[in-house]
Amino acid sequence: MCGIAGILSTSRPVSHLAVQRMTDSIIHRGPDGGGVWIDENGSIGLGHRRLSIIDLSDAGHQPMHYRGRYTITFNGEIYNYLEIKEKLTSAGYQFKSQSDTEVILAAYDLYGEGCLNHFDGMFAFAIWDDQEQQLFVARDRFGEKPLFYAWHEGQFIFASEIKALWALGLPKKINERMLFNFYYFKSLFNPDDLSETFYGNIIQLKPAHSMYVSASGKIIQQKCYWEIPENYDPITISDEDAKLQFANLFKVSIKRRLRSDVPVGSSLSGGLDSSVVVANINQIKEKSVIQKTFSARFPGFKKDESAYIDLLLKHVLAEGFSCMPNEQSVAFNIDKIIAHQDEPFNSLSIAAQYEVMQLARKNGVIVLLDGQGADEYLCGYPGLIDSYLIDLKKHNPKQYKKELDDFQHAQSENTINSIERRVRRMRVKQFLGSKPIDQFLLLQQRISSSSNAQLINSLVSPGERVFYNRKYLHENLHGMLHYATFKGGLQELLRYADRNSMAHSLEVRLPFLSHELVEFVFSLPDNFKFREGFTKFILRKGMEDVLPSEICWRKDKIGYEVHATQVQGKPLNNYLINSLIQ
Repeated sequence: MCGIAGILSTSRPVSHLAVQRMTDSIIHRGPDGGGVWIDENGSIGLGHRRLSIIDLSDAGHQPMHYRGRYTITFNGEIYNYLEIKEKLTSAGYQFKSQSDTEVILAAYDLYGEGCLNHFDGMFAFAIWDDQEQQLFVARDRFGEKPLFYAWHEGQFIFASEIKALWALGLPKKINERMLFNFYYFKSLFNPDDLSETFYGNIIQLKPAHSMYVSASGKIIQQKCYWEIPENYDPITISDEDAKLQFANLFKVSIKRRLRSDVPVGSSLSGGLDSSVVVANINQIKEKSVIQKTFSARFPGFKKDESAYIDLLLKHVLAEGFSCMPNEQSVAFNIDKIIAHQDEPFNSLSIAAQYEVMQLARKNGVIVLLDGQGADEYLCGYPGLIDSYLIDLKKHNPKQYKKELDDFQHAQSENTINSIERRVRRMRVKQFLGSKPIDQFLLLQQRISSSSNAQLINSLVSPGERVFYNRKYLHENLHGMLHYATFKGGLQELLRYADRNSMAHSLEVRLPFLSHELVEFVFSLPDNFKFREGFTKFILRKGMEDVLPSEICWRKDKIGYEVHATQVQGKPLNNYLINSLIQ
């Protein structure tokens, strides 16, 4: 886990100082060391900040050179690097280090861009090929690791964070259209183009994409190397086989993500997903190792999950550490959080996550496993159920009535997520259709925001007041889950986690985002994701032997919620907009 930066230039030789300025601005991503390399012609410079996780020796130093031809700067982890290394060794490759970085270089030498299909990991990297005089840049399948690029004064520049581009003097050019959609719909991404950022002159490489950049800084080729189709034919599989396959894939993912040469811990919210991670680590780790968990508690708050946290800690005999985010701690941290995020965010729950990451680092943990990613493709959010029930009512009324009755019965005592409100929303969506809903929400937003509309109108020109094509309803559950996973919702959470963790020089690993696991779940029929009134059905069935039933079959859905809706007396979005334009 690190920070990377680079410059391709034909206008003038790349200076060491310029690359150094970029990496210095993201030193929090890699406090354990840094490096700058510039080729003999001065046409390319690569920079790196290192957070040492695998192979702590100098052999893992970057930028790393290979076979007198390739030079890489790499951020992330290749979790299955040992398996890949074994195959490469059989093919005649030799290695000087124990790092996953060198494995990437050897795999690229053997497979070319096809190496990406072999990686189970989170990554953003750039490889300079001296023979071909071109740069190969790639980002992981889900976008866990960031990569931004721009053109500035005749140079192609890229980095892990936007602030590193600003360090070269790239001006802040606000993307008015993105600002407009953030204000009215809280959109943090354009669902039709995830490369768009809040800055009109800065582009983000999309998840699961790679590109070649010529020595002149021109993008030669950009393409998607992995995707899950929006349309699918579900496989036929028994409940028992699905349960076993899910459990096995998840355990493999956990085992790979526990590989580390530094201390590993886990976050524990008390919810289903984080509890599953903690419980599986408990089964896999050596008996002599005491697992450390890190939690946020909210005493006296209806949505506090302390009882579930304590139940799980007792179940696995882990050592738990907790913080208690509140309005005062949010006010203290908010400007630092904004500075690390570079772009706006939608909720102050991000502040609770920030404190959990800080807590882990203060207690000697450098790698943290987290349960993020499951809700989007396993149907964890109550709102994702709507499309499934509406589709059922249209094509199988009898099954629809059963599922709706089961849902209402299962959730009848849920005081957190109102079942009556959920059903009302579903029926409104069914009656109106997606376009009217879009317009209805716009009207609703304009009414509630009328007193503040002058602010956004003063910042956005009429021609940029265009709404993104956000969808609120899909024809079936698969389409809804696909949209939630790949069209921005998950991207928002991944960005928060990356910047919050790296703010404290901490690496976060997400076992639910094993692409093999995600591919399997997307291949399953809908009733493995929602059945008998329960979301994430296959996860619950697959893990009921390792979790207390009170957690495994919980009926409510709770996220981090801090007791604060304003910052320094201003609504959150207004405060963020003012910070953005400064």
